[in-house]
Amino acid sequence: MGRNLQNVERLRPIDLARGHGLSTQAIRNYEEAGILPAAGRTPHGYRAYTPLHARALDAFLALVPGHGHSTATSIMRAVNQGAVDEAFRLIDESHAQLLDDRRTLQAVEGALRDLDPAPTTASGPDAAVSGPGGTFIGPLAAELGIRPATLRKWERAGLVRPRRDPLTGYRVYDEADVRDARLAHQLRRGGYLLERIAPLIAQVRTAGGLEPLEAALSDWHGRLAARGRAMLTGAAELESYLRERG
Repeated sequence: MGRNLQNVERLRPIDLARGHGLSTQAIRNYEEAGILPAAGRTPHGYRAYTPLHARALDAFLALVPGHGHSTATSIMRAVNQGAVDEAFRLIDESHAQLLDDRRTLQAVEGALRDLDPAPTTASGPDAAVSGPGGTFIGPLAAELGIRPATLRKWERAGLVRPRRDPLTGYRVYDEADVRDARLAHQLRRGGYLLERIAPLIAQVRTAGGLEPLEAALSDWHGRLAARGRAMLTGAAELESYLRERG
């Protein structure tokens, strides 16, 4: 392993491309992007790659699944420019993002567990009910222990989408709106900002409710686990490339 691989073997672009299931144009693009070190040239001006370039390509392709194409490109460019500390910083940021995504998932699951499964229609002398499954802003705010102004703010942020009563013009919250408001309330109590809650509420709506969301949450767990493992694979390949570089 102590040999200088730059002088061991010469690889044509087609050799490097075929070995990784890529096109020769992709190899040239990767070199131009800084993902690969600059290739040498033959006396006739043709690119001449080495096993070190193959190792760099191995590292890049292993980094992509865990870090994404853009970050993997930045990591390899930093390494090839000798800015290894910058490459490590980028890797740290990816791991921090993965951890943040895990915490978000945990918060969503916790919020879903805390949702009251009781019927969502308001009742009692102070309840302003507008048909089955519908309630006005006052009773819903009282149920959640918040001000009506907070619900209006959540509406502007896209967290709830009440309809308007055609006779009075009042906001009417149906069962799905009450569910979304409860979920938003739980997440706000957990310290999440409105801009981070909105995509989660949208995911609940897309899933068609809380029960179908269980499959989405399971898939979310699987994708996070896959990213974590891919980061380990990428780290191993990058370490191998760093050793080859000397």
